[in-house]
Amino acid sequence: MTDTQSHTQPKYVLTLDRVLDAPVEKVWRCWTEPELLEQWFCPKPWYVTDAVMDLKPGGEFSNVMHGPDGERVGNVGIFLAVEPMKRLVSTDAFLPGWVPAEQAFMVADTAFADAGQGRTRYIARALHWTEEAMKGHEAMGFHEGWGMAANQLEALAKTL
Repeated sequence: MTDTQSHTQPKYVLTLDRVLDAPVEKVWRCWTEPELLEQWFCPKPWYVTDAVMDLKPGGEFSNVMHGPDGERVGNVGIFLAVEPMKRLVSTDAFLPGWVPAEQAFMVADTAFADAGQGRTRYIARALHWTEEAMKGHEAMGFHEGWGMAANQLEALAKTL
């Protein structure tokens, strides 16, 4: 690998970067315990069920999102990286067992860092293969939706 390749930055990224008023340990729990993830993972009135989290590279990360009008959206993918209390990377490009998915939407790269005073620096990035996919995700409400979910994550973590 050349030096240029090792420092390549993704082109089509949407980012949510905030400081949450809860410690890393509690934010991490909300992200990694299925019963907690189901309580905050998508903006209300949507909700999540059937969360599966096999926290290892290649392990399943799946859930079903339910909308207020009966919508049902299944999400199935795998973890690419799991660094306890620091980082989770997942994608829908592969199904469990490293089976290529028919169509990939994104890679989610989520980072957690101690921000002092019991707070967490939370950076959630959605990396896309094309500009069109990124713009579509943005138009779908990335900033508002992921922001609302982060608010719900913070509120839940504060109760633990």
